[in-house]
Amino acid sequence: MNSLRIVFIILISLVISKPTYAKNPSDLIKEIVDQASIILSSDDPVESKIIKLNDIAERSVDINGIGMYTLGKYRKSISEEDKSKYQKLFKSYFLKSFSSRLVDYTDPKINVISEKKVSDKYTIVNSVLEANKGRPEVKIDWRIYTKNPEKPLIRDLMVEGLSLARTQKEEFNSVIQNNNGDINSLFKVLEEFIIK
Repeated sequence: MNSLRIVFIILISLVISKPTYAKNPSDLIKEIVDQASIILSSDDPVESKIIKLNDIAERSVDINGIGMYTLGKYRKSISEEDKSKYQKLFKSYFLKSFSSRLVDYTDPKINVISEKKVSDKYTIVNSVLEANKGRPEVKIDWRIYTKNPEKPLIRDLMVEGLSLARTQKEEFNSVIQNNNGDINSLFKVLEEFIIK
């Protein structure tokens, strides 16, 4: 009985400390935006904000799926060892890029407008980042991967129609092509960004 009680307490504490996100794509985005807004408007040190933002990203973004997409045609030709190395580097790269961009916002106001199911695997959630004195209104479309309806994940952001994943894919492919197809050239670029 004692052991069951301990397991129950651990499960409750996990649920409280690691909130699960909504299963509906629009609600997922609303929850993420609300959580990020609370973090960004807090008086926490920047380092603490980054840790919390990265935690949100790891639970709500399909980092591995985006990584494989951005590798493009090269994901089929590299070894499993290089693929594993790339996945680790890409995750660190993505999280640093994600949090460093967001941490400059003090209190972003993003309103979810609508959602459209485009297939069994994808739903697009349309939203708007409200204008403020420093920037105009920005349209943001979230591409949500819903193959597992129990755990929808963000696969891409389209900012004013521009796909961030596609842009990243073009940049990465350009690096590899300009270095005679050597995947190590991309590894070097990622490593340099991570240690900056």
